Amino acid sequence: MHKHPADRVKVRGYRGGYLPKTRREIERELREGELLGVVSTNALELGIDIGSLEACILVGYPGSVASTWQQMGRAGRRTGRSVAILIARNIPLDQFIITHPEYFFGLSPEHGLIHPDNLQILVSHVKCAAFELPFREDEKFGGENLSEILDFLVEKRMLCKSGNSWHWSDESYPADSVSLRHVADENFLVLNSDDANRAIAEVDFDSAPELIHKDAIYMCEGRQYYVDTLDYQRRKAYVHEVKIDHYTEAITYSGLRVLKIDETKVDSCMTVEDGEVHLVKKFPGFKKIKLYTHENLGYGKIDLPLHELHTTSYWFSAAEQRLPEGLTRSEIIYAFLGIAYALHSLATLLLMCDVGDIGRSVGDRSAGWFAKAGREGLGFYSSSGETEMEKAEQLATFEPTVFLYDNYPGGVGFSEVLFSNHARLLRETQQLIAACSCRNGCPSCVGPVDELGKSTKRHALEILATLTARERVS
Repeated sequence: MHKHPADRVKVRGYRGGYLPKTRREIERELREGELLGVVSTNALELGIDIGSLEACILVGYPGSVASTWQQMGRAGRRTGRSVAILIARNIPLDQFIITHPEYFFGLSPEHGLIHPDNLQILVSHVKCAAFELPFREDEKFGGENLSEILDFLVEKRMLCKSGNSWHWSDESYPADSVSLRHVADENFLVLNSDDANRAIAEVDFDSAPELIHKDAIYMCEGRQYYVDTLDYQRRKAYVHEVKIDHYTEAITYSGLRVLKIDETKVDSCMTVEDGEVHLVKKFPGFKKIKLYTHENLGYGKIDLPLHELHTTSYWFSAAEQRLPEGLTRSEIIYAFLGIAYALHSLATLLLMCDVGDIGRSVGDRSAGWFAKAGREGLGFYSSSGETEMEKAEQLATFEPTVFLYDNYPGGVGFSEVLFSNHARLLRETQQLIAACSCRNGCPSCVGPVDELGKSTKRHALEILATLTARERVS
């Protein structure tokens, strides 16, 4: 028996975390006209031809000109006319694009940033190259001398050395393990305990603590699943389907310790640097947020190991005595949190990357403390993610610093670009905040006013005026 057309699903979800079989099924239904539309992440952006689509609605700027055109290009590939609509969210990046359309239409989509010498990426490339042809002694791959990497792969029994050449010796096909979207390859499987532990999705390693921790509400194809257990060692999450009036959002603390400074610029009130850092992410708990109204319904605890990452970062620090007079330490920290919020979005625009590709943190240049803001007020924690109860005026060191770091092991080249464009980023951040029509601050500029306070926007502009004035003088 066939379903009556009125009983068929008209719209389905689509994202990279779905199993391959599910994704192929959705693509087939789109091609054959069984679906009217699909709600998708950027997983449909490249390599999939759905010729019958006539309209594309983008909710939020995708992060780059190239991605925007690719996503809009999903519609109208075989029809005479199509329509594409971009709906801006109330975040700084989207507001900048909407108020500066000439930026979007005037920028070449060909520009991009890559860092092929990232160690994890390079090792994957070397494995694939060795599968095709043996490496000879003293041979280079890009600008790197490969002897250490080749010897490492011999130890792992993936290569064998014969005379002056290294040959592929593993039974696997190395390209199968190379992801085009993620550096790390340790994915978690999501298993439905209502259906004999059938796998329903995959979640990448970095996202797992935020999306599938115990007691989380996990969304898949428009359905809600409650996470009963996260088996962290075996990379499996066990869930069952529920119908509930809220979703969950993990609370994340990010602390950094500077390992090596590569470049430094100093003026009378500010130090700008980039280099290697040790990043620690802690997930102490999660919020329960009501659907539609976004009310906070309560909190829960997350008990998972720390996520540690050796990566690269760009940061700038301001000497307390050089900042505008009359501001308390708490007001300065709130202002820096607001500046970091706006700066983060504009940095993704400059880098042509996703907002999740870089992270931000506000703390002390010595890594003695890091700050967080919420409805319950201003709080502090250490670089290891441990919560501190000190007040701002009691902090032993006070050199407020904004860190923007690469969210990938080893870094992928973002930090050097941000360091080189520091003055431009500060100016554009100042312009964005000043141009926002709100009075006291909002998610379109410095962030939610109920978390940062009603004076944060004004104080952020005062501090930026001081910092950009110094930049112009120097």
